[in-house]
Amino acid sequence: MNDIATAFSVPALLVWLLLPVSLLLLAAFSGWTTNPQKTDHCWRTASRLLAFSMLATGAIGLLLILDAWVVDTGLPELGHRFGLQPDGLAVWMALMVAFVGWVILRYAEHYLRGDPVRDRFLPWFLTTLASVLFLIFTNNLLVLAGAWIGVSLALHHLLTLYNDRPEARLAAFQKFIVSRVGDVCVIAGVWLLYLHYGTFDLPVMLVSAGDALQSSPALEWASVFLAVAAVLKCAQMPFHGWLLRVMEAPTPVSALLHAGVINLGGFLWLRLFPVFDGFTVGHLILLTVGGITAVVGVLTMMSQASVKHALAWSTSAQMGFMLFEIGMGAYTLAFLHLLAHSLYKAHSFLASGRTVSASRVAPFEEAELRVRLTWSMAAAGTASFILWLTPGLVESNPVLGAMLVMAVLGAVLGLPAATHSLRKLALSCLAVSLVPLYGIVHWMLGPVIIQQPGFELPLAGVMIGLMVVGSLGLLSLMMLMKPQSPMVKTLRFHVSNGFYLMLPFDHITVRLSDYLDSFKQGRGTEEKEASILGEKS
Repeated sequence: MNDIATAFSVPALLVWLLLPVSLLLLAAFSGWTTNPQKTDHCWRTASRLLAFSMLATGAIGLLLILDAWVVDTGLPELGHRFGLQPDGLAVWMALMVAFVGWVILRYAEHYLRGDPVRDRFLPWFLTTLASVLFLIFTNNLLVLAGAWIGVSLALHHLLTLYNDRPEARLAAFQKFIVSRVGDVCVIAGVWLLYLHYGTFDLPVMLVSAGDALQSSPALEWASVFLAVAAVLKCAQMPFHGWLLRVMEAPTPVSALLHAGVINLGGFLWLRLFPVFDGFTVGHLILLTVGGITAVVGVLTMMSQASVKHALAWSTSAQMGFMLFEIGMGAYTLAFLHLLAHSLYKAHSFLASGRTVSASRVAPFEEAELRVRLTWSMAAAGTASFILWLTPGLVESNPVLGAMLVMAVLGAVLGLPAATHSLRKLALSCLAVSLVPLYGIVHWMLGPVIIQQPGFELPLAGVMIGLMVVGSLGLLSLMMLMKPQSPMVKTLRFHVSNGFYLMLPFDHITVRLSDYLDSFKQGRGTEEKEASILGEKS
């Protein structure tokens, strides 16, 4: 261990640890003060802290690179002493969270100016971000479970900023129920991992798993509970109705939820998958539920008229794809999906107000169906040939290969009319370049994810994956190419409502919410009558 490098590692780790603590202290002060000038100062301080968090995380990442390639900085070992898990996954996630949080905060400062909820937004927003950072940084599963619960509780207060709106109250109530079940599942999963490994310390678990990992009932049940927790956190069917109703919350809250918090189910598995013995029952749950949600979510998104509802369905579908990829063992692809979706969805929500102006621009007229099919099939065939020559680009996984080919086909299928052949060829080449581009990005992010040599996707998993990709491609092509056919019209009507999969959970929660409201009103009436009688006596 190099003494000079260690001298830089200790203060960097201390700063990294103190940043979420500082956000919590600032959240407490901003919630306590009623001075408008001090509140404005809290907004500016929060922005600086998040910018400083990106710099500190960048320094940690640089030290990790030096530790891996140049000199022993002792950073990972020192981090474990501080209760931190300084690795590539934590660095990338912390950078993403700090950047997205910084952008949303700057947007919200002006968006909420003059709004009565502005003063309540900042403390709960900072509490949510601090809880997410603790979840990312920690190497102790008890702290991880506590941070997981803290995120959902803080987010509940953000979802109820407009408590006078019935839809907002119902969305927050549904999210509260789903989150509490998810919290119980996380606690149960963490406890079962403790029973198997005899420790809550993640580095010790990883060492034990690397030495001789043997499956046990506790480990299998832990995978089931953690899979259910991820499904609930990521708004997977049939518990996804609350995600459509959070549109009643302010736009910055929607952006925070869709770009950050909802990804935590995927992060939980990216952090903990090395402790499991290959393909588990939890993987099967993620593969099946995520695949079904992805198919239904994509088709429903295509039939929405509201831009925010389309974005909500898009989030549910993208989270389904991410969990589907984790279920297949494509952890690097899932991590890339998580980062890309966070940045894309934050921008989509914060820029959703421009949709009205953009809708006034006449769309490009598409080329004839025969022309589009010819060029898209040629591009898909070229992509398939490249993957046949270099199957390592998709880890020799036929399901990932099919997904990549379908992405190429879909990119070319929207060729505009009146485009000459050279332009069509250039657009097709750009679409095909997605294949080597994915290989490059996969190579860059590959070292971030711990390799799991014992993982092997069973035949049943391959068949489920191919069925998901095939059904999505077939149904999407039907809706795009034959939109006026009677069968597609009928399909579109049912698809626009998500095949009504959310209705059972909606009915239960609506009745429970009405019962609780009537109970509160009854208690309030009784207390009022008692006070009147007391005054008379």
